[in-house]
Amino acid sequence: MPKCTINGKEIEVKEGTSIIQAMTENGQRIAHYCWHPGLSVAGVCRLCMVEIEGNPRVQIACNTMVTEGMKINNTSEKVKEAVKWGLDFHLINHPLDCPICDQAGECGLQDQYMEYGIYDSEMAERKVKKHKVVSLGDRIVLDSERCILCSRCVRFTDEVTGTKELGIFNRGDRSEIGTFEDRPLNNKYSINTVDICPVGALTSKDFRFKQRVWYLKDGDTICTGCSTGCNTKVYFNREGIFRIKPRFNKEVNGYWMCDEGRDLYKVFNRENRQIKALKKLGHSFEEMLPGAAAKDIFKNLSTSLQGASLVVTGQLSNEDLQKAFSFFTGALNSKQIYHWKNNPESWSDFDGLLLRGDKNPNTKGVEKCFEEFQIQTRFEDLEAALEQSQISTLVVMVPENIFAYPDLSAKLKHFGKAKNLILLSSSLVSLEDVRGGAHCWVVPMKTTIEKSGSFINHNGLTQFFKKVTTLVSEALTVDQALTLMGGGEVTVEMPHSSSETRFLVDYNHRSDQVKAEAYKKNEFSFKRGTL
Repeated sequence: MPKCTINGKEIEVKEGTSIIQAMTENGQRIAHYCWHPGLSVAGVCRLCMVEIEGNPRVQIACNTMVTEGMKINNTSEKVKEAVKWGLDFHLINHPLDCPICDQAGECGLQDQYMEYGIYDSEMAERKVKKHKVVSLGDRIVLDSERCILCSRCVRFTDEVTGTKELGIFNRGDRSEIGTFEDRPLNNKYSINTVDICPVGALTSKDFRFKQRVWYLKDGDTICTGCSTGCNTKVYFNREGIFRIKPRFNKEVNGYWMCDEGRDLYKVFNRENRQIKALKKLGHSFEEMLPGAAAKDIFKNLSTSLQGASLVVTGQLSNEDLQKAFSFFTGALNSKQIYHWKNNPESWSDFDGLLLRGDKNPNTKGVEKCFEEFQIQTRFEDLEAALEQSQISTLVVMVPENIFAYPDLSAKLKHFGKAKNLILLSSSLVSLEDVRGGAHCWVVPMKTTIEKSGSFINHNGLTQFFKKVTTLVSEALTVDQALTLMGGGEVTVEMPHSSSETRFLVDYNHRSDQVKAEAYKKNEFSFKRGTL
């Protein structure tokens, strides 16, 4: 464990640690573009300059290892001058299009110019023009004029995905990033290249021009796309969720996540959510508030709920599963609980990086609950009983990630063969799917980002997540829904006449305003440091 001194502070690091690693791990700021902790060292940007005592020349920190007794600084005038001129060269041909660039607000060029540059350019020649708005594949757009040739994206496709779609073509100031002929950038991790691009050269077609980043807040959560359980950040405001990005976890997903997981932000937004509860009697439908619908179920089915059947999936958190299993085996005296498995034959599939065939975040949690509560049912037996009209009351916890359940519509129609059908669903349910059955209720539920809980991933690791934001305030948690269905009392959130205000209402007593909280759009700005 060699000891070194960085900017006057003595630290101890592991053998083989580079200077830039030592500095970032110990909270020291240093200019850099091409270095990324998840990729190999390229040493092409020449910005991470440091001065080492006893060495007459400044050195790059990314490719210089710490040795015992080394004294390093990046605050001397010699280093500052080297970094300033390095930035000048990077910006020589960079277009002045920050106002229209999608990266504005989280751009490495902007941040590092303000921190390490702020100089008057001496460049008098015309800027070199390069290709703009180049489609590299289904998800990525390239603006070559903005590219500073850090090679991060090239190294990502070479070293992480191994798909090798990208390369640097031509020479000198004509050099450009591009794809090889007949090999578009369409691997399942392509948007990671946007994350690691330090400028606005690579942008996501899906997020491009949707929101300025300073209008977005962010919160930590767990991806529900498969059993890997990638650690992620969701970016949102009062208008909804706009993107999902990976959050570093060395033991689970490192610095990356797949493109499928990024698409899941769509299932959280109001346009794809069940907002109003539905009550079906015969051939007529009635809209209700979610809490009122849960109370109505108790009013109409208080006796029929005894011995009811329950369908669960690996989309539910451990806490929701515990509540549901306890409620059914206890209050309802029923062990008719069934595990709905989507494509179990592909659950063992794995692409070698992150993507797994089990498209549920908590299959292990479901299996644990079945063992704990000694449930030994088979889903095939439920389907047979439905076919023979032997199910009186069926409660289905509809999966949150509907992309992972392509047979959802067909299954809901099959569930409709029960005399009484109760769907607890965050996702929008088509009225056509619940035509069958004499009585049916659809109760809107909260999503993962609107509540706290935990998942057990494929490796048996329990990961906790916290509530990020509320998008459908009137929706219920599993705890609230089951409590109301059991005749209990809860206080839930619901909107008033104005969409800009939300209220807390006790469904069991009055519908008066209890608390109002004013909504504001676009109220967030990133913490920018001390500029």
